[in-house]
Amino acid sequence: MKSVHLHGVVALLSLCAIGQAHALDYKSIGAAPAVLYDAPSQRGRKVFVAPRNMPVEVILTYGEWSKVRDASGDLSWVESRLLDAKHHVITKAAGTRVRSTADDTAPVVFTVDKSVILEVTESSTSGWIQVRHRDGQGGFVRAADVWGE
Repeated sequence: MKSVHLHGVVALLSLCAIGQAHALDYKSIGAAPAVLYDAPSQRGRKVFVAPRNMPVEVILTYGEWSKVRDASGDLSWVESRLLDAKHHVITKAAGTRVRSTADDTAPVVFTVDKSVILEVTESSTSGWIQVRHRDGQGGFVRAADVWGE
């Protein structure tokens, strides 16, 4: 009897470890704005129109729908076909500095306001992300200053 109980505990702990190791799955709204719903159906209540390139965290996929979390933590549903694997992030605060290199002492190339969407051109390197603004300017931003990484 103890052996069966012990195996159950080991299995439960293994599942917990797997859940914690699961990487976050960030995607972006595609080339056109997308309607977000409160249920996985176009008959659901429309809750938000997400702008193109807005980053979202995919929580789960159900058929042709994805349940997503946005930067404010709100959950909603979007048709999976409207998501793009192209990586974008969104700034958390006004005055976010984009620097010429991945260093706090590097010159500031430009600053952006809160909730500005930036394209990720290179993944995180020691706490920094290489990004590009829609106007073409690029540089490095601290990973802690954006959401979606």
